[in-house]
Amino acid sequence: MKLLLVSAVALIDTDGRILLAQRPEGKSLAGLWEFPGGKVEPGETPEEALIRELQEELGINTWKSCLAPLTFASHNYPEFHLLMPLFACRKWEGIIQPREGQKLAWVRAADLRNYPMPPADEPLIPILRDWL
Repeated sequence: MKLLLVSAVALIDTDGRILLAQRPEGKSLAGLWEFPGGKVEPGETPEEALIRELQEELGINTWKSCLAPLTFASHNYPEFHLLMPLFACRKWEGIIQPREGQKLAWVRAADLRNYPMPPADEPLIPILRDWL
């Protein structure tokens, strides 16, 4: 089975809310909510992938020193096995804007269950709830 390495981040604002992005139409798992991030390209570290993805998807800049490893997801999908480190980030530069047509929502940890997520993301919810 193919292993897919994806890096994700819980962006946390000054009110302790977490940013979720809705997968746009035309993508697999469209309509589900997820933590921002994306595939780690060959030669990239998970942190470098996140810094690139945040720039491309949301128009913000952050730094490796601002990405704190929090937990990870390991999930079997029919076509591949997903390994996804989840980082926490409270510091970035710029105004968050949806650059790829995705909807965004700032959500309190206690309300994350109200947003349908891909199966790999769901086990991350209690960890974030306990941590925040």
